[in-house]
Parts: sequence; C-alpha cells; structure tokens
Amino acid sequence: MSGPLQVGEWVRLTDAKGRRHNVRLEAGKEFSTKKGQLRHDDMIGHPEGTVLVSSLGGQYQVFRPLLSEYVVSMPRGAAIIYPKDAAHIVTMADIGPGCHVVEAGAGSGALTLYLLRAVGPDGWVSSYEIREDFADIAERNVRQVAGPEPRWSLTVGDVREVIAETEIDRLILDMVDPWTCVPLAADRLVPGGIVCAYVATTTQLSLFVETLRADGGFTEPHAWETSMRDWHLEGLAVRPVHGSVGHTAFLVTARRMAPGHHALEKTRRPAPGAYGPDYTGPRPPGL
Repeated sequence: MSGPLQVGEWVRLTDAKGRRHNVRLEAGKEFSTKKGQLRHDDMIGHPEGTVLVSSLGGQYQVFRPLLSEYVVSMPRGAAIIYPKDAAHIVTMADIGPGCHVVEAGAGSGALTLYLLRAVGPDGWVSSYEIREDFADIAERNVRQVAGPEPRWSLTVGDVREVIAETEIDRLILDMVDPWTCVPLAADRLVPGGIVCAYVATTTQLSLFVETLRADGGFTEPHAWETSMRDWHLEGLAVRPVHGSVGHTAFLVTARRMAPGHHALEKTRRPAPGAYGPDYTGPRPPGL
C-alpha cells in the first residue's frame, strides 16, 4: 500500500534510539510517549517517511509497518514462524500466484500472511488449527492486515480428520508430529506438488524424513536450516550484532510422485550404524 496515511491504518513510530510503537490511526486521537503526545491528525493524510514532533519535542519517524515488522510484534498464542523461515518456505516450496495451499497449524497467523501475498488473487490458502484459542488469535492478526479475505479459510480441527480440499499444490506442516500427515500428503497433493514441514528438533526431522522415504511416493527430501546475523555499523566499529537469530527450526521439502510411480532408490548406502538397534523409526526398503 502507498499514498497518504488513512484512518484505520497501522503505523510504526520510531525514535532516534530505535524505540518503536505501533499505532492504529483514529481521527482526533493522541498517542502518549515519554516525550509527550503525538496527534493522530498530524499523521492522517500525510505521506510515509515524515518526521513527527511530539508535544515535548520528541521526534518520530512515521511509516507503515513492513510485514516482517508486524509479524514479530503482533499478539501471539503459538510461537510464530519468523520472517527468515517464512521467506524460505515461500521460495523453496515454490509458492506463487495461483497456488492452492493448505497450512496445517495456523499458529498466530504469521506464515498465513506471507502465503496470501504469495498466491495472489487467483490462489487460495486453507489454514487448519487444532486449538480454538490459537485460531482466534490467528484470525485477528490476519484480518488486521488483510481485512476480509475471500482467498482464505480457517478451520478449527485436526487437518487429518476434517480436511475438505482434495487436490492441493502445497501442504505446509507446522505441527509437532508432521510424519502422521504423510498419508494425507500422498492422498491430496497433485503430482509434482510439494509438502513442506517446519520442525524444531532433530528427532522430528529424522522421523518426518524417514516416513517420507518409507512411503516411496515422494522425491528424496531436502532438509536445511537458516541463520540470520545482523551487523552493527558505526564508523570503523563494523561487526556482527550481539544476539543474532540462530536456529529457529528445520525445514524439509519433498515432491509428490505421479500415481503408480515410486521415487528412485538411493544408490548410495546409508552410513554404517545409521539404522542400528536404537533407531525405532521407519527404515528404507531393504534395511
């Protein structure tokens, strides 16, 4: 969105120390800060990037919040999928205009907003959330940014039991046990469709990957994680900032094979001991 700021929009106010405030604009209202009052009417009708001066002389830059800024500060019940991971999901799962996407685990709605942007006006996103309290938070967060959204549906329930969609292009799994959804992915994904799981631990990662392999109807899974490191820039003091975002989760993608076709078996044998007596998950054929 561009153009002058309007009543009902959210803006982000930032002072010289980097302190940020999110404010919803209402005619005649004021916002209180440690440096005095800021009048909403002094922002409404003005362009982004203006500098507003409070009643006690404090200066604040005024911009519409970026989506990446909004999702990390919005109310949450479940933990959010951070922007760095949402970007990788959209890119590596190849989610674009016209895609039909099912999201299992709506959480607080962060990924949903990125998915809606990616699928465009001809796609749709169906979100399933097993907890009603999380679904309520997700709906409020999404509606705050997207408003009434005909391309999105939110269902409270277990996706494995209540899913309505029969042919989907992408299945995104943000849940504790995504391996239990492999039969669902095999049944509902179109040939060439992609399943993507977001998991926090190596044990979840291993179980999901091995379940995909044991099914045989998916290409060899691709797993990775991303780290992000901001930099401090001050004269010659150029260095990584303290407290950079490291591990948040692992991501895994695999593509659906055509009906009646199985993925090629790996020609390289697993490392000795990879499937020893302590391993209790699925095993590749022949092991």
